[in-house]
Amino acid sequence: MIGILTGFAVIGLSVVVGYITGRSGILGPHAKPVLAKLTFNVLAPFLLFSVLATADVGALFSNLLPVSAITAIVIMLISGLVSLAIWRRGLPKALISALSAGYVNGNNFGIPIAVYMLGDAAYSAPIVLLQLLLFAPVTLAVLDATVRGRTSVRAIVVGTITNPIIVGSLAGLIVALSGLELPAIVLDPIELIGHAAVPVILISFGMSLTGQRLLEPGTGRRDVLFASALKLFAMPVVAYLVGRFVFGLDHHALYAVTVLAALPTAQNVFNFAQRYETNEVVARDTVFITTIGSLPVLFVIGLLFAA
Repeated sequence: MIGILTGFAVIGLSVVVGYITGRSGILGPHAKPVLAKLTFNVLAPFLLFSVLATADVGALFSNLLPVSAITAIVIMLISGLVSLAIWRRGLPKALISALSAGYVNGNNFGIPIAVYMLGDAAYSAPIVLLQLLLFAPVTLAVLDATVRGRTSVRAIVVGTITNPIIVGSLAGLIVALSGLELPAIVLDPIELIGHAAVPVILISFGMSLTGQRLLEPGTGRRDVLFASALKLFAMPVVAYLVGRFVFGLDHHALYAVTVLAALPTAQNVFNFAQRYETNEVVARDTVFITTIGSLPVLFVIGLLFAA
């Protein structure tokens, strides 16, 4: 648990630095959108390429993948349907709410937690693969169509396959599947640039906390609390039930899928919301609440499986 606490401390410091930076105004009024564009178009693609290019192909396609997929889809459907049918939020806002409830931080949090709680960073790879190659393209296509008016199939397809995050992910997956080992002279510069993505995303997230209180009335507080409850409590339970009763996973594999389902909402959800100017506060507050709340949840999961 010391490793997990260390990881949370590192992330917390980055968010605090971002908050102080935003409050000081030292980067000017256009800092937040500039950082969002830098992350989305440059840093994140490099990071995702390096993660997937060096991943174990066997781990990417293990039985953790279908369990994680089913769990995430169930949770996102519940959140999305409630937003659409009951709260009448509209498709773009409902989509961000659904992602807030089921799109986990499989990279920034997933990798260190997989190392310190599960003993192998490769456990996080199936979630990274699932979200980047399925959930992210669908999300971006729908947001392009509904927010920016790109309704033609060709525009959606072109927008998806030219998306920097998708390009970086697919390129990394191709390298992993080919078995090609990139030389250090190629991989090291890519990793150097990619490593900048995590602190920049966290600093940008911290900057977004300035100027508005958490869970302020009129900003979608009900949506935030519902998405956070689904993420922190319902998702690990669904993962456990699917893993045990549908796939018959052994104890350690069941522990792995439950831990990974308890990861907080990914900062990428906030990045998507910020890029399309849709439900930004809901995404921001859910990321914050689940980031703080996931620590005790993970601690309880560890105790239960150790018993």
